[in-house]
Amino acid sequence: MVSSSKGESASDGENSSGDAPESDCKRLFTEGEKVLAFHGPRIYEAKVQKAEIRKKEWRYFVHYLGWNKNWDEWVGKDRLMKHTEENILKQQAVDKKAGVDKNTKSGRSAHTKPKSSADAKVDKDEPKTTSAKGKKRKADSGIEENPATDKLIKIHIPPNLKKQLVDDWEHITQQNKLVKLPRSPTVDDILTKYLEYKSKKDGVMTEAVGEILNGLRGYFDKALPTILLYKKERQQYRDAISDNSSPSSIYGAEHLLRLFVKLPELLGYVKVEEETLIRLQQKLLDFLKFLQNNESTFFVAVYDGPKVTEGSSKGNKDN
Repeated sequence: MVSSSKGESASDGENSSGDAPESDCKRLFTEGEKVLAFHGPRIYEAKVQKAEIRKKEWRYFVHYLGWNKNWDEWVGKDRLMKHTEENILKQQAVDKKAGVDKNTKSGRSAHTKPKSSADAKVDKDEPKTTSAKGKKRKADSGIEENPATDKLIKIHIPPNLKKQLVDDWEHITQQNKLVKLPRSPTVDDILTKYLEYKSKKDGVMTEAVGEILNGLRGYFDKALPTILLYKKERQQYRDAISDNSSPSSIYGAEHLLRLFVKLPELLGYVKVEEETLIRLQQKLLDFLKFLQNNESTFFVAVYDGPKVTEGSSKGNKDN
């Protein structure tokens, strides 16, 4: 998936508030109904699993068909459309504009949520979904093999940033330190600064760049809690993220850079033309150069610690 508006947790404390709906007709979708759901700039087939009154309005808990249940989320009526022929045509038009080469009616790959990939030392302590336990995990979680792995986009991370990744790994996993949160600048701030930089450099605000940055934000918000955190950072995540905040508004360049290690395989699940993939690769490399040129400003110089004890002593379902 690409960018996402902030969903609500399935265990949200603001479950049904007890307020009865003004009239039953305001409930536009029913449990078990197949719908079309907006997720960032794309539209996906989904199924309504729950419908509840939250904050005096109907909210719907949806499962994106063909995707791992980790992507399930609460959405409002503005994110959903009836599964009609007319709306399917709208979905196809959106996919065509996005340059997506579809092979299913859903307008997306039939695979589940993209799995993570190991990357030498940087991934050593991350939640593993493809290493030693890989096959059993895939069977248990429903994760399928990605047939496009031989056509992965290549993202060359500059040497300075590779060193940043290794230092980041060492600070957290070996020295029991953490990146102090909230970061400044945040991921949102960095993406905004890059958009401003490109506008001044090129003399025009390009829609393509904006879409890519929104996509990065969406990938980051979804991927952070599942494949971008070391186990020693999970308690900090739970403490830092509230219902009305997203990871991109709390975390910074350190965690954003980790996303670029995972992006090749994540993007392997998006069916796009080779030419589009090449253009995307060039834009991502340009963004990495921007990070490198602003390394002293964007990346933290000193990590907090040592204060991590829980992550190494408590079991975690991902490890």
